[in-house]
Amino acid sequence: MSTEKKSFLQTVGSFNKTFWLGSFMELMERWAWYGVFTLFALYLVGSTDKGGLGFNHIQKGNIMSDITALLYFLPIFTGVIADKIGYKLSLIIAYTILITGYLLMGEVNTYWGMYFVFLFVAIGAAMFKPVASAIITKSTNKSNGTLGFGIFYMMVNIGGFIGPASSSYLRSTYGWKLIFIQAAVVIGINLLLVLFFFKEPEREKTAKESFGAAIRTSLLKIWEAVKDTRLTVLLILMVGFWTMFNQLFYTLPNFIEDWVDSSALSASITNFWPGLGNLLSENGQIKPEWFTNIDALMIVTLQMFVSYFVIKMRHVSAMIRGFIIAAIGIGLTFYTNNVMFTILGTMIFAIGEMTTNPTFSSFIALISPKGKEALYQGTYFLPVAAGNFLTKLISGNLYQSWSDKLSLLQTEMTTRGIEMPEITETFTKNDYLVLAEQKLGMEHWEMTQMLWDNYNPNKIWYVIVAIGIITIIALSIYDKMVIRPKEKAELEA
Repeated sequence: MSTEKKSFLQTVGSFNKTFWLGSFMELMERWAWYGVFTLFALYLVGSTDKGGLGFNHIQKGNIMSDITALLYFLPIFTGVIADKIGYKLSLIIAYTILITGYLLMGEVNTYWGMYFVFLFVAIGAAMFKPVASAIITKSTNKSNGTLGFGIFYMMVNIGGFIGPASSSYLRSTYGWKLIFIQAAVVIGINLLLVLFFFKEPEREKTAKESFGAAIRTSLLKIWEAVKDTRLTVLLILMVGFWTMFNQLFYTLPNFIEDWVDSSALSASITNFWPGLGNLLSENGQIKPEWFTNIDALMIVTLQMFVSYFVIKMRHVSAMIRGFIIAAIGIGLTFYTNNVMFTILGTMIFAIGEMTTNPTFSSFIALISPKGKEALYQGTYFLPVAAGNFLTKLISGNLYQSWSDKLSLLQTEMTTRGIEMPEITETFTKNDYLVLAEQKLGMEHWEMTQMLWDNYNPNKIWYVIVAIGIITIIALSIYDKMVIRPKEKAELEA
């Protein structure tokens, strides 16, 4: 056995039981979260006769963006709570909230009902998030920390792939409600693991400081970090990346369902491997969530390979290249309704994500003043939260106006002077599409192509790619004006 391989195995063997338990719980939590979230956009706007809620895209955008943005902002406060009451109790509270919330998500069917139940789930997820990272931090040291977090993030993406894959099967075979029950069951396993196997790690006790004082201290620390112009500008620029990235979950599934005809690909896969074709397909089409899941699969299989090349680049240079690759990828997915470009675009985007996202975290560490590394890392989720909030402007308002097939069809029928019933509880979105096809004398995909040619729903591509281009230009200016002069000064010193 080579020395390097032996050293690697020794490092793996140095992790304690708490580390492996924490990593496994992260996998399970991501299984539950992405098992719901990857299909959430489809569920919210889906026709009620197929089990969906029948919302419009503005309502979908509000629910997904507002609540997810809050989820990534709340750890500033929930992390303080965890430090005060302990990690075990925090996990028990988080899992109890998540189990209850996921079960309720399968029961509510009104806009405000779903809005507040999903908010409840987000509070549980926000309770879990800082504890999960803290467990890994407490269970690693300088000698094994890099590998430890690498394993941790691998678990994130394994869970992020398994969740949507299993939910895709469940919703087609048993109905939408089962994906929420699945999420609750998966979190229930985590709850049992915490109750019977989790031991509280050593942590700094802050009993003398009240909750209010601890939260004020946390906010002051965040403010201290963002007063650093280098960090603040970087965080603002990363909002563009996250706004672009979120289209993968918020917008792309709906775009695929509305406009991409994958029947030929579905037939080819089914003919070659019937079992796989039946798993991936529904009504002769590849289910949209499987295209989105390409991203997680790519990260699980290729992250180490991409990181090998990225590690040789300057941080900002790597981020700029990652942005360029991601913008090209996301652009391809929305520019055309050709299924192969959807697949290719998602794969290219995943490479850009693998290049940019880990480098961003690493670069924050690089520019952090000595002794303030944890403080600066605490700002990581601020642009994630802002990016999620801004995403609704594209996935909600803009998609509803420019790209929603039902809305464009309603406009077309009005323009032609063809009377159509209003959509109600008894006359669903699917009923409207079928009746419109009959009155126009067209097959479904013939009508879809007519709408594509007349209304160009892919023009949403211009906005999404423009965000990427603006971010690339701004990041290049930031590198030239701020980072390179500092690097030069440090070399001369």
